[in-house]
Amino acid sequence: MEKNFFELGTCQLKEIARSLHDKVENGLKKENTEIQCIPTFINPKTSGIKGKSLVLDLGGTNYRVATVDFNESNPSIHPKNGWKKDLSIMKTPGFTQEQLFKEQGDPIGETKRDSAMPIGYCFSYPAESLPNGDAKLLRWTKGVDIKEMVGEPIGKPFLDYLNEKNDIKFTNVKVINDTVASLFAGLTDTNYDAYIGLIVGTGTNMATFIHSDKITKLDPPSIQPGLVPVNLESGNFLPPHLTSIDGIVDALSDSKGRQRFEKAVSGMYLGEIMKASFPFDEFENRFDAQNLTTIISYPDLYQEKFVHVAGWIYERSAKLVAASLAGLVSVLVSHDESVKRVRLIAEGSLFWSENKKGENYKDIVKATLHALLAEEGLKDVDVRIDQMENANLIGTAIAALS
Repeated sequence: MEKNFFELGTCQLKEIARSLHDKVENGLKKENTEIQCIPTFINPKTSGIKGKSLVLDLGGTNYRVATVDFNESNPSIHPKNGWKKDLSIMKTPGFTQEQLFKEQGDPIGETKRDSAMPIGYCFSYPAESLPNGDAKLLRWTKGVDIKEMVGEPIGKPFLDYLNEKNDIKFTNVKVINDTVASLFAGLTDTNYDAYIGLIVGTGTNMATFIHSDKITKLDPPSIQPGLVPVNLESGNFLPPHLTSIDGIVDALSDSKGRQRFEKAVSGMYLGEIMKASFPFDEFENRFDAQNLTTIISYPDLYQEKFVHVAGWIYERSAKLVAASLAGLVSVLVSHDESVKRVRLIAEGSLFWSENKKGENYKDIVKATLHALLAEEGLKDVDVRIDQMENANLIGTAIAALS
């Protein structure tokens, strides 16, 4: 493959940004659209946050439990990165809700609590936010299939289970996804006009705050006036200018026709793009973004053709993310022309990955985003990209205490 099959020029990236802009606006007007724009019915505090909460973080099949205390100048987390547990047992055929609750509840019983507190639950599967702060499971992904939980509330049944098992009770539960948690974590610095939460790791997604009067699909309005956290579920975006190789990856997936942006961008699929580019070569069965970055960081160890294509796939992923961000920023500015400073909290191992022989992923995103904003007449909009340790835990605690 001598020509860069994955190259995207400025005009193509602008088309991708504008397509995302239009589809976000459509998702704010209608249900069941390509980019769903799911409102989260939690109004997070930006100041005066006080108290302790228990935070649960179910990301894929990795599970963390921590207590987060906002009674100090900076939130303190105990233990520092949470108690961690591998819950890949969730993928076992026939695994039940009762078994899941027990697996999740065991480490909670080990936490030291001297009074009742709320629960913040970061739940990284597709879910619809409910007006009471809970969420309804839409579908399982990542190989999990606990059928009796689909279409049901996520938080309340588990809250009831925990209160049956523990002498010191929990007062309530708020459920958000990991992208909204990153969005909320950004609120720890209030010196910005707008905020974005971004995940680029195993999967990808974005979240932001939208003025309630722009979410016209909520009719009659079921939320108070003001800014509303919105989970875009942007991994399902179908951007223009995908390749025939992307079509092959989609056709071979277990979710054909869905999550096309995620399949072109995220760590779970970059290895599949590489394998589809060389159908007559053998690769490891589990070949993902980590393998890809190893190839481009240590080119002397691999065939030249693999090094080139791995670099092209890595670069395209970053540029697609930049284009999607440019599209979202343009939505925010079109809603409020006073937006000039945007704080972006980015999570995910791919976003913060390093290329030892070239530009790092985040640097490609930053440069491309800056160029695209200038192309769209938004060069005076500054997007600050921040990495925050334990953003999920902090953002979810803000939800619990709001």
